[in-house]
Amino acid sequence: MTQSILITGSSRGIGKAIALRLARDGYDIVLHCNSQRAAADEVANEIIKLKRQCRVLQFDVTQRELVATTLLKDIEQHGCYYGVVCNAGIARDNAFPLMSGEDWDSVLKTNLDGFYNVLSPLVMPMVQRRLPGRVVTIASVSGVMGNRGQVNYSAAKAGIIGATKALALELAKRKITVNCVAPGIIETDMVADAPMEEILKFIPARRAGKPEEVAAAVSFLMAEDAAYITRQVISVNGGLA
Repeated sequence: MTQSILITGSSRGIGKAIALRLARDGYDIVLHCNSQRAAADEVANEIIKLKRQCRVLQFDVTQRELVATTLLKDIEQHGCYYGVVCNAGIARDNAFPLMSGEDWDSVLKTNLDGFYNVLSPLVMPMVQRRLPGRVVTIASVSGVMGNRGQVNYSAAKAGIIGATKALALELAKRKITVNCVAPGIIETDMVADAPMEEILKFIPARRAGKPEEVAAAVSFLMAEDAAYITRQVISVNGGLA
């Protein structure tokens, strides 16, 4: 039986690359978007061309009750997911003295509260499958080492790392692994305006990463071969940290 994987924030960038890679790996895909529905539909069409089943769920990960209702309805209709990739996130960068309360709250609510809002309704259904499962969260090099101008983002991503490690302990005996992938500088819209010439000086590999390279790490963690890997943070950052 083909297994399905939910990927939040999968209409573009890293999430899109993960969705396409996992579809090529043979999984059915449940895409998620908030406002980018047309882009998500395009990704879905690409996945269908790969001969995999695909559907799109649209919701704001900060809306706790809506998230739970949407996800529980979906698994009631289609069955529970084998895997979940928590990728949805935003950045609102600024020097800390200039950072507004709104920018702090929006980043924490989307990135960190989104972890709870998505996984809370899904953990027990995954356990009740009584089968192996996979959870992969997407953090950031900022959550590992901190980054100037990203106190809010670093706090949220560091929180995701801590939450991932704790949840891994709770689910390990259920054969559900919980791991984190922490990308560095990746060629996405999020770094489109960054001063890359200066940034690359600090990256030992002297280049930005590709979304497909992050997707490859997620692909491995989803595989049966990764059943004994849990509670880990896999950095994909060209040696940055």
